[in-house]
Amino acid sequence: MSGILGAVVETDIPARLDRLPWGRFHTLVVVALGITWILDGLEVTLAGSVAGALKQSPVLQLTNTQIGLAGSAYLAGAVLGAIFFGWLTDRLGRKKMFFITLTVYMIATAATAFAWNFWSFIFFRFLTGAGIGGEYTAINSTIQELIPARVRGWTDLAINGSFWVGAALGAAGSIVLLNPALFDPDIGWRLAFLIGAVLSVIIFFLRMWIPESPRWLMTHGRADEAVAIMAGIEARLLAQGHRWDDAPLPKTRLRARTHTSLSEVVSTLFRTQRQRTYVGLVLMASQAFFYNAIFFTYALMLTDFYGVPADHVGWYILPFAAGNFLGPLLLGRFFDTWGRRPMLTITYALSGVLLAATGYLFAQDLVSVRLLTVCWMVIFFFASAAASAAYLTVSETFPLEIRALAIAFFYAIGTGVGGVLGPWLFGALIETGSRMSVFGGYLGGAVLMLIAAGVAARWAVAAERKSLESISRPLAAVD
Repeated sequence: MSGILGAVVETDIPARLDRLPWGRFHTLVVVALGITWILDGLEVTLAGSVAGALKQSPVLQLTNTQIGLAGSAYLAGAVLGAIFFGWLTDRLGRKKMFFITLTVYMIATAATAFAWNFWSFIFFRFLTGAGIGGEYTAINSTIQELIPARVRGWTDLAINGSFWVGAALGAAGSIVLLNPALFDPDIGWRLAFLIGAVLSVIIFFLRMWIPESPRWLMTHGRADEAVAIMAGIEARLLAQGHRWDDAPLPKTRLRARTHTSLSEVVSTLFRTQRQRTYVGLVLMASQAFFYNAIFFTYALMLTDFYGVPADHVGWYILPFAAGNFLGPLLLGRFFDTWGRRPMLTITYALSGVLLAATGYLFAQDLVSVRLLTVCWMVIFFFASAAASAAYLTVSETFPLEIRALAIAFFYAIGTGVGGVLGPWLFGALIETGSRMSVFGGYLGGAVLMLIAAGVAARWAVAAERKSLESISRPLAAVD
C-alpha cells in the first residue's frame, strides 16, 4: 500500500472501523476525548455560578452587563479558536491538535484565577474559550472517525451531553468554594477556575493512548501508518475476546493529498453541499442562542428576580444539569433507530414551545424559583438532545477532508450569531429589572427553535447507521 502523495490507494479501513464490536478501545476514546465537554460544562457553569461573587469581589466588582460581556468574550474566543485550530486540524492531524488545544485551555483557565481587573478577566476568558473552541473541532472529528456507524449517533449525543456532568461539578464546586464560612469571597471564585486546570492535566495523560485517525492518515499519504494503527486496534479487540465477520469488505479508492485548499472548502460548503450548509447554520445558530442566552445569565435570574444568595446558586444548577445530561443519554438511541430527521424535528419543536410557555409564566410572576427550576429541567431534557444533535449533524454530513474546518465554521457562525449576542442581550434585559423584557428574549429564542424544527423536518440528512463515506463522498475519492 503506497504512502506517496498523489498516489491512488485502495483501502477497506473505513469499513473495518465500522464493523468493529464495541470494546475497551472505544470506551477509552469516549472517556479521553469526550471529557472535553465536561471541561466546557465546568467552565460555563463556574462562570455563571460565580457571577454573584464577581459582582461582590473587592478587586473586580463587575456589573451585570460586564458579566454578560465576559460570557460573550469566552464565546468569541471559542469562535476564533474553532476556526484557527479547525483549519490546522485538517492539515496537521487530529491527535496533534487535541494536545495543543488542551494546553491552551489549561494555561488560560489557570490564568483566569489570577485576574486583577475586568480587562484581564475578560482577556483570560477569551483565551480559555479559544482552547475549548479548538477542542470542539479536533475532538468531534476524531470521535466521528473512530466510532462504528451503528452507534455513532447515540455515542456523539451522550458525549456532548457530558457537558452537564461538568456543569454539575462546577455547581457543586461553587457551593463549597463560594461559601463565605469556608473561603474569602475573593479567593473562592479564583479557586473555582483552578479546578479546570487541574482536571486538564489528568486528561492530557489519558489522551496519550489515543491513536491518530486512520481515515485522516489515509488521505494524507500515510497509508502504512493507517494500516498499522488499524491492525493494532483489531489486535487489541481480538485479545479481549471480541470476534466479527471476516467477509470481504467494500473498498474506497483515495488519492493522497497534503491538504485541502480553502477554495475547495468554500466550493464544497456553498455550492456542492449548499443545502446541508444551510441546515447546519440554522440548527447551530438557533440552539446556540437558546442555550447560551439562558445559561450564561441563569445565576443573574436567580439572584436578581428571586433573591437567591450567590453561594446558593449551585443548588439550582444541579437539577438543571441533571435534565440536560439525561436528555441526550436517554433520547440518543432514537437518533440511531428512529432516525435523525424525526428526532431533530421533535426535540427542537418541543424546546421552543416549552420555553415560550415558561417565559409567559415567568413574565406573569406565576412560578416560584423551585417551579422554574423544574420547568428548566423539562425544557432542557429535550433542548440538550437537540443541541447535541446539531453538533452531530454538522460533523457527519461533510467530507472527511474538511470535517474539522466544517465543524469550526458552523460552530463559529452559530455561536457568533446566537451565542455571543445572547449573553450580552439577556444580561442587558435582566439589568432592566422587567420580567416582560426578559420574556421577550425567551420568546425570540423559542421562535428560532421552531424555525429550526421546520428546517430539520424538511431538509435534514437521514444519516443514521450509515458510514461517513456513504453520507458524504470524500473529496479525495477516485472512481
